[in-house]
Amino acid sequence: MPTDLTDQTVAVIGAGNIGRALVGGMLAGDALIEPERVWATRRSEDALQALAEEFPGLRTTTDNAEAARAASVVILAVKPQSADDVIEEIRKGTDADALVISVLAGRTTGGLQAAFGKELPVVRAMPNTPALVDEGATALAAGRFAGEGDLAVARRIFEAVGAAEVVEEHLMDAVTGLSGSGPAYVYMFIEALTDAGVKQGLPRRAAARLAAQTVYGASVLAVETEKHPALLRDEVTTPGGTAIAAVAELEDHGLRTTLIDAVATATERSKELAESE
Repeated sequence: MPTDLTDQTVAVIGAGNIGRALVGGMLAGDALIEPERVWATRRSEDALQALAEEFPGLRTTTDNAEAARAASVVILAVKPQSADDVIEEIRKGTDADALVISVLAGRTTGGLQAAFGKELPVVRAMPNTPALVDEGATALAAGRFAGEGDLAVARRIFEAVGAAEVVEEHLMDAVTGLSGSGPAYVYMFIEALTDAGVKQGLPRRAAARLAAQTVYGASVLAVETEKHPALLRDEVTTPGGTAIAAVAELEDHGLRTTLIDAVATATERSKELAESE
């Protein structure tokens, strides 16, 4: 499959939060594709009207099968509980050469191929919610019939809303525990920092803004410099200073171990949910 989206037709089946973010990523700025080549589906006519107004030229429909028939790339972004019904709707009309990209948690590429009843190229994706503001972290895993070109297409789409990494499919549960669930851990950290600031006398609004910006700024610095987090931490912790005193307190209370255990717990839960599908 050509890695350039220019000549592709993309159907986003289920343009809710993540699906809408992907539409926006493909069409914003230096657009990856012309809006007339993108289809978006939802059950709500009002929601589709809002999408059409936000992205002029975008094709919208409540008919999933119609969108899938027109597409060379089908992005499955529906709710997991609706997935089987939606696949049944679109499987006959989906071209045998179409690339299927799935953001369905817990659904393996093999399981999706079996559901479609075709040897389709399938790429499994695990994005996270910061994709809504084009700062997502997405892991991609190729199915049996997906080639390098298919992975490249998926990567271009998800890099339009953040960063993307290719992993082996058996690691997707670990991805769920780390970056998929990770925003929840970060929000708890921001909330705790905010409360700590309030405890020390800061107004809540100021504490919240300082806490969120501190986390954001530190993250950008880590991404852009590509320095090891320990080196960046050392740049803040001067001998005998305030930061090293606080770091020692965090180490005494097991912050590092708590986070490692949290990711392990989320990973195991992801495996349990996958096995129950």
